[in-house]
Amino acid sequence: MCENNHNTTKAADEIKVIPYKERYIPDFIRLNRAWLEGFGLLEEADEKKHLNTPRESIIDNGGQIFFAVEREIVVGTCAAIRHSSKIIEIAKLAVTPSAQGLGIGRMLTKTVTEYSIDEGAWKVFLVSSTKLKSALRLYESMGFVYAPLPEKTDYATADVYMELVLFDPLSFDS
Repeated sequence: MCENNHNTTKAADEIKVIPYKERYIPDFIRLNRAWLEGFGLLEEADEKKHLNTPRESIIDNGGQIFFAVEREIVVGTCAAIRHSSKIIEIAKLAVTPSAQGLGIGRMLTKTVTEYSIDEGAWKVFLVSSTKLKSALRLYESMGFVYAPLPEKTDYATADVYMELVLFDPLSFDS
């Protein structure tokens, strides 16, 4: 058992999280399609909004896409989608099956949260599905709290809304 934990730690130590690089976009698309299809959640909105044009829909709108890379191989990805100067959505978190359980999802989520703070956002939110139990447990463990699902979401399969308040906007003078 200790040997397995040691190997997991060693493998995670070799993984770097880096910001957007155009050459990794096919990996962003591949990982997200596989993840969503695996749970029966891939829908037209995924394709239209972010998978067909991630640079245009995320990067060019002030957001960021992060990649977890091990020896130039992308093993995970996650997007920070800007909704306003103060609100960022964490979306399209996906980790290749062979790298799951190494803490990559946590590293990517933490990176998006830190990016959001650096960008001056006061809240990070996400929409998800109750089918994604391990993802929901991750978000819960990182301080995200459940809130009512907005009436209008872009995804028909979304039945969960969570948010993480990074700081109270009323505590700052304008």
